[in-house]
Amino acid sequence: MVPTGDRPPRLSHNKANEKASLALAFRFVRRLPMPQGPFVAAQFVPTQWNTAEAKAKFGNTYLHFVDSEFQRSLFTKQFYNQLSNCFFHIAHCNVHGFYEVWFRTLADRLRFLKHTLEFPCYGDPLYTFSDVEREIQREVRRRNYVERYEIRAVEERQALEMALLRQLEAKYKMPASQPCNLSPVEPQPANAASEPAVLPVQASLF
Repeated sequence: MVPTGDRPPRLSHNKANEKASLALAFRFVRRLPMPQGPFVAAQFVPTQWNTAEAKAKFGNTYLHFVDSEFQRSLFTKQFYNQLSNCFFHIAHCNVHGFYEVWFRTLADRLRFLKHTLEFPCYGDPLYTFSDVEREIQREVRRRNYVERYEIRAVEERQALEMALLRQLEAKYKMPASQPCNLSPVEPQPANAASEPAVLPVQASLF
């Protein structure tokens, strides 16, 4: 039947069911958990103590932590325990001490990222996390984390220096309403120093 006027044509029963099914499928897909990061278990070798899934989770947690700008709430005890045993780190007493050493300031975070890239990833992946360490290094380089934090650190230092400059100017700059009145020094005659000293009359008799 040909539609008349401005009324849209009715969908057939099959088409209506198909549209409803697509909408339901779309809602289901949106509810699926998003990937936690680029690493998957198939990239890694399990050790005697850790699964390949645990290695992938650690790598993804590392990247998520950096992307969050080192948010304190994401630095969990579990993540700390593994990180302090990777990249030649030490425990720094506990999770709080480790965070204070590496993540408190922009300069600390930049130092942490550089430390990550400088580590040579020793060990057999059958016994260590060396395989995930190498993958983390590749991803850190690919995402330009170090370069980005170098720029931010320079900007932060410049902002601090400009703030200090404004404070010093406000403290020491002389107001324009009070000009500095320095009386000019009168120049002495050029021959004043060359004239001989005049002796008293009594001294000239001897």
